[in-house]
Amino acid sequence: MKLPEEGKLLRIFIGESDVYKGKALYEAIVLKARELNLAGATVFRGIMGYGATSRIHTIKLLRLSEDLPVMIEIVDTEENINKLLPFLDDTVLEGMITMESIKIIKYRHG
Repeated sequence: MKLPEEGKLLRIFIGESDVYKGKALYEAIVLKARELNLAGATVFRGIMGYGATSRIHTIKLLRLSEDLPVMIEIVDTEENINKLLPFLDDTVLEGMITMESIKIIKYRHG
């Protein structure tokens, strides 16, 4: 897949325990991005964070949080990312979604 030099970075911030139709929300988002043929998606699990409620979510030795922060990053063209936004509007009930312009240096696959 050839991407233009300019693209968009979509970041979705949700909780690890968020679900959609019985599966983890982050998994549903990645599978939807794949279904829409977006260039790729990566899920990151945070070790500490807080959101709108200011409640700390953390991983500690003696106390394991069951709702750690999760961030999904997707890079593609604005046109392609816009195809995913209606799905996110329906599924992300709590969290934050950001989009920014980026410069793509290299994108290769075997």
